[in-house]
Amino acid sequence: MIRGVVEPARLGQVVLPDGRRLGWAEWGPEDGVPVLLCPGGATSRSMGFGGDVVGRLGVRLISVDRPGLGASDPAPGRTLDAFARDIGQLVEARRLSGAAAVGFSAGAPFALACAAAGVVRGVAVVAGTDELASPALAALLAPDVRRLVEMAASDPGRAEEFFAGFSAEAMWNFVIPTLADVDRAVYTDPVFERVYRRAMDEAFSQGPAGYARDTVLTMSPWPFDPANLRAPVDLWYGARDTSTVHSPDFGASLAARLPAARRRLLPEAGGALLWTHAEEILRSLLERTQEKQGLSPV
Repeated sequence: MIRGVVEPARLGQVVLPDGRRLGWAEWGPEDGVPVLLCPGGATSRSMGFGGDVVGRLGVRLISVDRPGLGASDPAPGRTLDAFARDIGQLVEARRLSGAAAVGFSAGAPFALACAAAGVVRGVAVVAGTDELASPALAALLAPDVRRLVEMAASDPGRAEEFFAGFSAEAMWNFVIPTLADVDRAVYTDPVFERVYRRAMDEAFSQGPAGYARDTVLTMSPWPFDPANLRAPVDLWYGARDTSTVHSPDFGASLAARLPAARRRLLPEAGGALLWTHAEEILRSLLERTQEKQGLSPV
C-alpha cells in the first residue's frame, strides 16, 4: 500500500557560514524527534515519506537538498565529507541535536557519511547504494554499472560530463522500464508520479551539474571506513528490487562491514520501501537510536 505522500508542512533554507544556502522541507511536529532524509538521486527535498505516520510517531522529518539540486546552492567539487559538514552546520543552525538519518537509494552514502562524521546518531539505509567502487563488489556489478564505476575512478571529470547529459525527463524514461512490477505500481500511481516527477524537475532546476556530481560520488570510494562506524544502522531491502545501482547483494556485504548493522530483506517488497513500509522503518530507527541513548523506545 502506498501511503504518506503528502505536501511538506514547512519549507525553508539555512545560510551556511560560507554564504551558501541549503534548502530543506519538513513534515511532522516541530518538537518531534529529528530525522534527516537524504533523498534518492535526481530528486529534491519535496519528496518525503511517511506523512501519515510522522505525527503519531513524534517524528520531525527534514529532507535536505544536496548542493546544486533544488533549493540548495552549488558547491563544485564537493565530497561526501563536505556534505556531512554542511549537515552538521544545518543541525547546529536549526537545533536538531540528536538527529537520526534515512538514506534512500543514492542518498545512502550521504547518510552514512553523516554518521561517520558524528553528525547523526543512527541511520536507516533503505534500498541503498552500497560502496560500488569497493573491490568486493566488482564481480557483482552489472556490466554497464561496472564501466561507469571504472570511468569515475580513471577519469572523474569525464564521468561527471557523462552524467551531466541527463535531464529530469531522461531520468524518468530511464528509471521506469528498469523497475519490477511491484515498484512500477508505486511509481506510476497518479499521486505518487505527480510528486515524484515534480521532485525530479526541482532537482534539475539549476541544470544537471548537481545530479552529475552526486552520481560520481556514489560511484567513487567512500572517504570513511564502514568498519569504524559505531552508530546503529538498519539496512532495508526488498528481494524484488531490480535496480542495478542499489546494493547488488541486497546489502549483505554492507551489513558485514558495519559493526552495528541490522539487515532486513523483505521477500515480497521492491525498492520503493520508503513508501510501502514507512512506519516500520521509522519505528525501528527510533527504537534503535533511543535504546543506544538509554531512552524509552517509541
